[in-house]
Amino acid sequence: MIKKQNATIKEVAELANVSQMTVSRVLNDQGAVRDSTRKRVQAAMRELSYRPNIMARNLAGRSGLFIGLIYRNPSYGYLSEFLLGALNSCRELGHYLIVEEPLVDDNMVDLDLIEKRFLDTSIQALIVVPPLSDDPKLIETLESTGIPFVCVSPKSDLYTGPSVRMDDRDAAKDMTEYLLSMGHDRIALIKGPNDHMSSELRLAGFKDAMAAHDQEIDPSLIMSGDFTYVSGMQEAGKLLSSDNPPTAIFACNDDMASGAIAGAHQLGLKVPQDVSVVGFDDTANASAMWPPLTTVRQPIREMASSAIKILAKSVGKNLPTPTGESQSQKLDYELIVRKSAGPPKQSD
Repeated sequence: MIKKQNATIKEVAELANVSQMTVSRVLNDQGAVRDSTRKRVQAAMRELSYRPNIMARNLAGRSGLFIGLIYRNPSYGYLSEFLLGALNSCRELGHYLIVEEPLVDDNMVDLDLIEKRFLDTSIQALIVVPPLSDDPKLIETLESTGIPFVCVSPKSDLYTGPSVRMDDRDAAKDMTEYLLSMGHDRIALIKGPNDHMSSELRLAGFKDAMAAHDQEIDPSLIMSGDFTYVSGMQEAGKLLSSDNPPTAIFACNDDMASGAIAGAHQLGLKVPQDVSVVGFDDTANASAMWPPLTTVRQPIREMASSAIKILAKSVGKNLPTPTGESQSQKLDYELIVRKSAGPPKQSD
């Protein structure tokens, strides 16, 4: 495979044995190009690692970058916040956002789709959100193309390139310590899916806090959810129906926390009088539900904005990957105290 960072339309045309006008038509997805010719031009662009020239695009009347965002995340609250942050940042800076869920099924990423949808088009940079930012085959594919990309909350041992993240472990520890400070010692945790690094980090933070306060962890209180409302409701129902239920539930995202509150209500329990429920993310629903949710504020919109700025800076300098101080950013979190948590109910 020929690696050439600054290939021109002329070189693509020569390799594909077509005119420069035909290459332009393929780039702009215009008609009057045979499918076999289009595939030959796309193959030549891949072989030459061709990327559309930003200045040429501006001269054609289009300004700003075309930034792709790929995702596979069951948390609608998280995705909504991230997309709003990315869209707002693109609008403010004059860029364009193209969003794609590149799946063959629930468990496999379609690498061919990523190549056809993004790398054969005028996309100039990519944002990769979890858990795709933890996918080694995807990261390897993107690195081989030379296209600038930023991973959001990746595994530190998997990808150490340009990234935006927060400290999930410390945040979960702080939330657990908040529950402990109110007198809870029987605290349940509903963790997220195993393919999300944040699930393991939040579980680790929970264990850190319990160990620091000499609290034993009951394995029966650690439940596996999937970051959805339904899983929170189901797992909370199991916990609260047991012979020795918890006095507090820490759900590792707001969607599951909302479901956990619903699960408590289904059993005739009041929150927080009978059981406290806390979450993680501080999505829009956290302050709209009843009772309003105590949660960790993850700076989701700010993370999206930071990713856009990192990419804009790198592409503007014609760098294959962002470098320097802005290569990796860690943003602060905040504990948001509302009304869904209180002291444990005193036994009669």
